[in-house]
Amino acid sequence: MATTYPITPETAAEEPANYLNVAHGWKSWLLTTDHKRISLLYLFSITLMFITGGTFAMLVRLHLTQPQGLFAPETYNRLFTMHGVIMVFFFLVPSIPATLGNFFLPIMIGAKDLAFPRVNLLSWYLYIGGAAFAIFAVVRGGVDTGWTFYAPYSTTYSNSYVLSAAMGAFFAGFSSITTGLNFIVTVHKMRAPGMNWMRLPLFIWANYATGLIQILGTPVVAIALVLVGVERVMHVGIFDPNVGGDPILFQHIFWFYSHPAVYIMILPGMGVISEVIACFARKRPFGYEFIAASSMGIAILGFLVWGHHMFITGQSVYTGIVFSFLTFFVAVPSAVKVFNWTATMYKGSVSFESPMLYAFAFIGLFTIGGLTGLYLSTMAVDVALHGTYFVVAHFHFVMVGGMVVAFLAGIHFWWPKITGRMYSEPWAKFAALLIFAGFNLTFLPQFVLGYLGMPRRYAAYPPEFQVLNVLSTAGASILGIAFFIPMIYLTYAWFYGPKVGNNPWQAKGLEWTIQSPPTTFNFDETPTVTEEAYNYGPREENHVG
Repeated sequence: MATTYPITPETAAEEPANYLNVAHGWKSWLLTTDHKRISLLYLFSITLMFITGGTFAMLVRLHLTQPQGLFAPETYNRLFTMHGVIMVFFFLVPSIPATLGNFFLPIMIGAKDLAFPRVNLLSWYLYIGGAAFAIFAVVRGGVDTGWTFYAPYSTTYSNSYVLSAAMGAFFAGFSSITTGLNFIVTVHKMRAPGMNWMRLPLFIWANYATGLIQILGTPVVAIALVLVGVERVMHVGIFDPNVGGDPILFQHIFWFYSHPAVYIMILPGMGVISEVIACFARKRPFGYEFIAASSMGIAILGFLVWGHHMFITGQSVYTGIVFSFLTFFVAVPSAVKVFNWTATMYKGSVSFESPMLYAFAFIGLFTIGGLTGLYLSTMAVDVALHGTYFVVAHFHFVMVGGMVVAFLAGIHFWWPKITGRMYSEPWAKFAALLIFAGFNLTFLPQFVLGYLGMPRRYAAYPPEFQVLNVLSTAGASILGIAFFIPMIYLTYAWFYGPKVGNNPWQAKGLEWTIQSPPTTFNFDETPTVTEEAYNYGPREENHVG
């Protein structure tokens, strides 16, 4: 009898031994409700979007090697806009939750799947629909508004494909909402016996907090994008002051979501780093309770600081003081995490496998990004730096130096569990070091450029800034190559890497107690949790590779 799709427990006996088996062809993937397969569909999809957005980034950097640029100013506007739209909405926001979170959240709490498997599949189709709208905008000539879609330019004056790109972001937003809802319900309702809140892995805490931001914040930006479309199509005076609108209203709505969205991107990465450091330091994370609480604190306080993006919009000085104070305050939970990670490594049995190298890179780069954010939180300094490359460098130190590096740490940490095979450790270590070097060469010069006054989003610049821009482009070239290397050796390892046991890192957690790769429903029997998280003992001989 033919296998029924989607897979159910009643038909599981007819299924292959694990989710990687492709004996039933493409239909078993496109109609699957297995959270592990859906995570791999996401992984493939966001990788394609990362390559697309990265291509636009390289074109931007090539343009800036010359003071007058290589492209027309209109073309340059479209290049950096499409880079931002694709990277933010289609890579940074979904990357860790939709891939590693989707794959491991049920396993790490002892569940056989997410609470709503069909909704999980729907979230991927919503993502693909949004990506299709964005790619359509690219093919038709792109968007020139900047990734923030600032009104009234986006609603009235731009002749580019704003509606298509906004629809893409809208669909991607609802994909994010459904994922967050699934995570929250799963954590509340499907934990294994004995898995109480203080035994949850920190990766789960991070994704739970992220889910709260996704379902509370994402509808707000969806409303903003809908209002952009309404004003653009119907010429209603919402944001355009020429017809009675208020352009500052758009910024309030947009940044009320978009600053918490920074934590949608970075919180799951912090969860990854907590898992990696605990494993390779062989210690329970120092101040576990404080790290868990800090994730929730970030999720709550992140909604109170949007006004620091608007210091130069003419808002009240007293309002600015409040937002400045709150922005300094929201940095405290992030600082707690960095301190506790450092304390975890202190006197630990630290080893330097590739996931740990990425964790070290994350701590260094994210700390620089966070500290430079304090400059931008100070009103007097932000007035001078707001429209410069200092902001570009700060943002990328947090997002690329933080989230992307954490994403790579998680991919390398859990790759043996996902595939049952090990990648080349020498190549992985080389890639990690090259990414760190290339990243710093790319973005450290941009801090200097911003301090010297080079404005962002300009197609031309004074000749005295050329040397620093050429250095930045050279770093971006190294970074592009460095990102490409893991794609090669991980793909090779998928098919030809040496098979490893169920727990090559000797890590703690339910995901390391099941076979690699996992079976369709993860556990033959629901496990019972009897010990605290991260109950590490002395290191034994490591059998990686």
